[in-house]
Amino acid sequence: MSPSAHVTPLQRVSDTEAAAWHQVVAASTAHDLPGVPAPDPGHIHAQLTQPALGSRRLAWLATAADGAPVGVAGLRLFTSTGQRHLAELELHVDPGHRRLGTGTLLLSAVVAACRAEGRRSLVATAAADSPGEAFSERHGFRRVLALDHLLLDVARADDAAADAEHPGYELACWTGTVPDDLAEAFAAAKNAMNDMPMGDMDYGSQTWTADRVRAMAEVLVDRGDVLLTTAALCKGEMAGYTEIVIRAGETRRALQYDTVVVPAHRGHGLGLWVKAEMVRRLRAEQPGIVEIETDNAQDNTHMLAVNRQLGFRFHRGTHEHQLDLPTT
Repeated sequence: MSPSAHVTPLQRVSDTEAAAWHQVVAASTAHDLPGVPAPDPGHIHAQLTQPALGSRRLAWLATAADGAPVGVAGLRLFTSTGQRHLAELELHVDPGHRRLGTGTLLLSAVVAACRAEGRRSLVATAAADSPGEAFSERHGFRRVLALDHLLLDVARADDAAADAEHPGYELACWTGTVPDDLAEAFAAAKNAMNDMPMGDMDYGSQTWTADRVRAMAEVLVDRGDVLLTTAALCKGEMAGYTEIVIRAGETRRALQYDTVVVPAHRGHGLGLWVKAEMVRRLRAEQPGIVEIETDNAQDNTHMLAVNRQLGFRFHRGTHEHQLDLPTT
């Protein structure tokens, strides 16, 4: 069957185009991921219209003959040294307009843009055994990483580890941008993320500086998100930290961002310590938040064990897929 949609690249995304994008993503999510909260319109608008950190974004909208939105594709082009080979795809087609070639049209536009930008690796996330996963595999993507998504009931979380003694270490907490006196230490700790399990994904590496960690926080604040960080300090170094983000418009679920323990400080229970303390912070500072969602690579056995000790339970599985693009 010939494609029945028209694909348009979006330049400056208008309010109308952002609303159309939300309509497609909401319909796709409700069909493919029942029980997953619907995306917030404000968050999608901010994602499409505001600058990101270390990347820039391209977007396409597919419309039917009557002008109705039926599909969207977003491409994140990483711009940081160490990741300029990489692009990340988000693609949704309205369930009522699938199997008509719309997704293939959108993907063709994305692949052409990747080649024009000199990208060798295109990655995309899809729920396990979902239509998105089947689409990815039909179009030559290979599975490179398996992730477990976990949920924690904040009220029932086991936060006893927050009371554990850690001689030589102390806790520091902040909201939003890191305090100036901790910025350099925070950047050094963030660089420890480069050894996290990434399966076979051609992810590259990131380099964090004090200015970059400040910029990351500013991006989130500009979107209206709340960023909470709890860190373990040792003699002027940051030994580890954990971050929680509450997206703008969210009333009940927080998202786990990074949890890192610097290699020289591993083996002392610091990851569990800072995460348990974060649970207590959420209860005190964000009483409306009832659950935390996180994801872990299935081979990240240590962090999975930490999360299970806190009380996280399996929610759903996703897979990262990668399309290897020829370079000239």
